[in-house]
Amino acid sequence: MAIPYPPHFIGSEKSAMETGILVPSSPSSATLSPVILTQDELKKIAAYKAVEYVESGMVLGLGTGSTAKHAVDRIAELLRQGKLHSIVGIPTSKKTHDQAVSLGIPLSDLDAHPVVDLAIDGADEVDPFLNLVKGRGGSLLREKMVESSCRKFVVIVDESKLVKHLGASGLAMPVEIVPFCWKFTAQRLQTLFEDSGCVAQLRTSVENGEPFVTDNRNYIVDLYFKKDIGDLKAASDEILRLAGVVEHGMFLDMATTVIVAGELGVTVKNKPK
Repeated sequence: MAIPYPPHFIGSEKSAMETGILVPSSPSSATLSPVILTQDELKKIAAYKAVEYVESGMVLGLGTGSTAKHAVDRIAELLRQGKLHSIVGIPTSKKTHDQAVSLGIPLSDLDAHPVVDLAIDGADEVDPFLNLVKGRGGSLLREKMVESSCRKFVVIVDESKLVKHLGASGLAMPVEIVPFCWKFTAQRLQTLFEDSGCVAQLRTSVENGEPFVTDNRNYIVDLYFKKDIGDLKAASDEILRLAGVVEHGMFLDMATTVIVAGELGVTVKNKPK
């Protein structure tokens, strides 16, 4: 069952024209104009719900991306208000590191804290089994290092990220690779999934057309699939066996909770125990 939105999350009439997502503002609103939430407002709702899992004294994995940014902002707000204390954050990217520093969140790393209590991050795709595609923002390696080390991993998305199977959105499934002979590695990745109609493309910078470079000084090859790639764990193993591959963006069997914000409210999906 979806949890309805509290009044302070209700959007404006203007945003209705922009998104076309309709959310009733109250049970008696049937005779009133519909109230709308933008995609960013939905992300913020999911992020705030995820922060409810945070407790004082925790070591937190701080995710990267437009949705995770709202969670980091909220954590900082609760620290300023004194509602949280003794929090240590482990950022999953340089961008999140800079955001957390600007907000005064104490930071550390996995060397000092090899076990993380809770990580909160967004995802690009979520399948019915809570498997994820992440890394379209370019931070998949550090995200996976931190989020595979946590006791609880809470994923925050809007409902547009829900898919029947990974790759079904038609958008990129990223693979981080070393720059050396990247064309050779990209071709091997494409050949690996030729039965799924895979197309491998080097990610480039919008600004100058040069290869996108990750925080780890690597490149990213984006894989686009026309068909289901089948057994995800087998696909994961095959990708990682290729010399030149650093990591891929499939986060399999990692999420413990997925919080989905949609037009009817917030839905919390928990991994079966």
